[in-house]
Amino acid sequence: METASPNSAQPPATRRRMLRPNQLLPSFWTITGILSLIVNAILIAVLIGVGSQLFTLKRLLSEQLIEGLYQNFVRMDEAHIRTVIPVRDQKVRANFTLHIKTPTTVTLAEDTLLPNAQVLRLNTGGLTIYNAPADIVLKAGTDLPIFLDLEVPVDQEIPVNLDVNVDIPLRETDLHEPFTGLQEVVLPYRELLNQTPNSWSEALCGNPPLPLCRWLFGE
Repeated sequence: METASPNSAQPPATRRRMLRPNQLLPSFWTITGILSLIVNAILIAVLIGVGSQLFTLKRLLSEQLIEGLYQNFVRMDEAHIRTVIPVRDQKVRANFTLHIKTPTTVTLAEDTLLPNAQVLRLNTGGLTIYNAPADIVLKAGTDLPIFLDLEVPVDQEIPVNLDVNVDIPLRETDLHEPFTGLQEVVLPYRELLNQTPNSWSEALCGNPPLPLCRWLFGE
């Protein structure tokens, strides 16, 4: 009986081409570099798009919300309450003593007798009387200069019908402190937003941007 040799039972070994590590590295780095460039380009495009929206959002917050709130708080503190208050069919009781002390002239309503009056001087034709008592009758309608000195008690209701003009500056009321407090709350955010750039040219080139930056960013 013949026995097969071990070499004749096995198929012939195929030669495989072995890739060396130093041959894989250049291809790996090339693919990695291309993927990195693609990812970076996508990220830059996303950042530019998001940044533009952020600048738009910043302008809305700064110019319309924060600045609007601050300016309105300032105007509220500087505002006045102006109106006309009608006062109708009201009565005010007057209860006081009116002191009158003034020179005036009175007119006699009728003939008035002054008995036993002291005459300082009287000329009647050729007769002159000095410092003598006499009964004198003053004719009606005679004007007499006198000095009036008296106290008049007043106690009565006075009807009131008038329009009262009202002008109240709010900064002189208790509302001044809340309005200034609201301004101080908004002021730090207003200053912070005013210091941030409004565009990519300002963010990368400063404010004001150079002409080259404005040209690159199409401004």
